[in-house]
Amino acid sequence: MRAVPFVSEAKTATAKTIVSRATALYAQSSSETHANGDFRPSEKHYISLVHACRTTPQLKQIHAQLFVHNLSQSSRVITQLISTCSLFKSMEYAILIFRHFLDPNSFVFNALIRGLCESSQYQSSIGHFILMLRFNVQPNRLTFPFVLKAVASLVVDGLGGQLHAQTIKYGLELDSFVRISLVDMYVKLRSLDSALQLSDETPERNKLESIILWNILINGCSRTGDLRKARELFDTMPEKNTGSWNSMINGFIKQGDLEQARIFFDRMPAKNVISWTTMISGLSEKGKHELALDLFNRMLREGGRPNDLTIASALSACSKIGALEAGVRIHEYVSRHGFQLNRIVGTALVDMYAKCGKIDCASRVFDETVEKDLLTWSAMVSGWAIHGCSEQALQCFEAMKSTGIHLDEVAFLAVLTACSHSGLVDQGLSIFNSMRHDYFIEPNVKHYTCMVDLYGRASRLEEALSFIRSMPFEPDFVIWGALFCACRLHKNIKMAELASERLLQMEPKHPGSYVFLSNIYAGVGRWEDVERVRITMKNKGIEKPPGWSYIEVAGRVHSFVAGDRAHDCVGEIYAKLEELSARAKAQGYMPNTESVLHNIEEEEKESALGSHSEKLALAYGLISTPLGMTLRIVKNLKVCGDCHSMMKFASEMSQREIILRDIKRFHHFKEGVCSCGDYW
Repeated sequence: MRAVPFVSEAKTATAKTIVSRATALYAQSSSETHANGDFRPSEKHYISLVHACRTTPQLKQIHAQLFVHNLSQSSRVITQLISTCSLFKSMEYAILIFRHFLDPNSFVFNALIRGLCESSQYQSSIGHFILMLRFNVQPNRLTFPFVLKAVASLVVDGLGGQLHAQTIKYGLELDSFVRISLVDMYVKLRSLDSALQLSDETPERNKLESIILWNILINGCSRTGDLRKARELFDTMPEKNTGSWNSMINGFIKQGDLEQARIFFDRMPAKNVISWTTMISGLSEKGKHELALDLFNRMLREGGRPNDLTIASALSACSKIGALEAGVRIHEYVSRHGFQLNRIVGTALVDMYAKCGKIDCASRVFDETVEKDLLTWSAMVSGWAIHGCSEQALQCFEAMKSTGIHLDEVAFLAVLTACSHSGLVDQGLSIFNSMRHDYFIEPNVKHYTCMVDLYGRASRLEEALSFIRSMPFEPDFVIWGALFCACRLHKNIKMAELASERLLQMEPKHPGSYVFLSNIYAGVGRWEDVERVRITMKNKGIEKPPGWSYIEVAGRVHSFVAGDRAHDCVGEIYAKLEELSARAKAQGYMPNTESVLHNIEEEEKESALGSHSEKLALAYGLISTPLGMTLRIVKNLKVCGDCHSMMKFASEMSQREIILRDIKRFHHFKEGVCSCGDYW
């Protein structure tokens, strides 16, 4: 390798001003004075300056000074420069520094290999290890752990065995640091037999090393789904630590066995923040959001100190069920205990407020969040989108682009969703094309589905079908489903039957196809076809998924299903619904019974509509909260036309704002009007 000049005189001059003060201070105690009186800073001085750096530009300025003072080939300083680059995720610059270093040794190579591995640049990390061998630089105990980690991350089986042989060649196989990394690599490569053999052959080891090896093996068994073997290892461990218990709990959660995970959690002799976070996030990920929040509250009662990830997991549970009051309490806890609004906590709060119907609070937290990354910006764009605020979503998207953040698929999906909810077809198409041609991001099935939905909602069904036929891959169930929903909305029977045929070919037992087709036929009075579809469903044992709704009252989340009579206040709830219906009819409300079976009386049809889960949640909210209080309801399916109409009347009659989140978006009902403008 050959060093080449790369620092301009202007940069050198700037760097001099940056380091001048530090240089002067250091000169008082440890300078080396030349005959002409010039000060020449030592390696130790520059290493201290490197450690004090906070940004890559500062590192570049110090690097420039190394050239000025003939220290650009100092192994000690260059090693620290490369290591610090990895902290700033500036590995391109680290590689540039490395290439201009004439005689790299093991310290320089190790710093670069480690930095590349920790920056997830695994191929480059392995490549520089190979370069290290070609330069006849001998690897040591600090080299192999990161190369082994890189191989495990890429799941390169053959190379793993070769690296194992290299550790033997250099006499490092029995080094505890290397040995643990080898076992971990084999576990991640799903070579459990090799990992177990290596562990069994490991000579005398101290207590900590022994526990680490056992835990790695338990993690490996859990990851591959072999919980029987994991349990066997756990039970035979000579000594366990908290990490051992956490590994088992995480394994049970990954396999969906929440009961066993909870049993192990409760049996733990001592819990740390990882234990609590694993259980809370696991419960939330598996749909047990209320249990996750209960466990978070228990953690606080027992004196546990949550970290950023614990807070984010609890907030995620709040967002899933619209538990605003619980989310606000967590926000208050965050403020009282000095948590920073960083990218983890800030993003989780933005997401929680947006999904709990408080988009204004989401926007305020977003503005206050100091560290905004791609996820933070995407959460805000998505928040505006699901509330139907397309203008704000587009403005936020443009602001995100101006920051220089590299956009990804999620960001584009969020802004396309905003266009879809507002009928901005041409703007959506422009963004979709920009994604491909300007940002070189290939749209995935979700983006194509969003575009079909965008055309379909705007009643441009022929264009939606043409778009599907022009796709570079075969449309899947979700894409045909988007077209199907649009056909239902606009009562295009012919195209709906085409979409239904495709859907049933792909997933003949999926209930959605049958239910939607039945509703389309009912909407145009084709009752014989309705009966035929429903008889087919019955004969195939296909059932419609139940609709449920949540409403939070006084900090407690109440759930309802269609026709629910299990609630303690069931009598008052149905009485309130009857009162609402009578008052609404007096003001012009007409129950939309088109999609209810024709072979029951009109009165029974109205009764069936009246027991939809969102109406039950609405009635309970009206009887159990103070006058004028905003009601927030979360539903797992798309709100039907009749319930949407009732919510408008209810908001006007009760003089309340009703915020309903369905599977697609938010509806803000106020004074008889919905924020969606009846476009949903």
